[in-house]
Amino acid sequence: MHVFSFVKAAGLAGSLIAFAALPAAAQSAKATLKNAEGKEVGTAQLTQAPSGGVLITLAVNGLPAGDHAFHVHAVGKCEPPFTSAGGHFNPGNKKHGMMSAEGQHAGDMPNLHIPSDGKLSVDVVNSAITLEKGKSNDANDLALIIHAGKDDYKTDPTGDAGGRIACGIIE
Repeated sequence: MHVFSFVKAAGLAGSLIAFAALPAAAQSAKATLKNAEGKEVGTAQLTQAPSGGVLITLAVNGLPAGDHAFHVHAVGKCEPPFTSAGGHFNPGNKKHGMMSAEGQHAGDMPNLHIPSDGKLSVDVVNSAITLEKGKSNDANDLALIIHAGKDDYKTDPTGDAGGRIACGIIE
């Protein structure tokens, strides 16, 4: 898209000047993740990538060390024990898991490895979701969930990831 402007200045009255294409403001959203006791344990900043997909910049603090599944869930509710967030976001009706020939859910993402101090900052790209409102894979108003265990990337429908230890609504 080019931006055009009529300039009325010395020697330029009525001239049409084309400026270089200006990037549109990137669509963005955020989520505050809380544990079952209601304590804030992390934040996520989501930004629509120009080439498609969403960049999720996640920062967590105070979660148990180890590998934990990280998913987009289909319902924007975070009532402990977070089952109110429904299953994994799956607008394409696929099987679960990056290792499934019939997968994967749009909400499936790589496991997080939380170090012994419980703090992690990481960028994750999910190419199966968007922040473009009205599209079938629109993640606005859904939930981000961190699970107690790791995702095995194949067991349908949950990846055998265990309970849900943190939840945040994408707003």
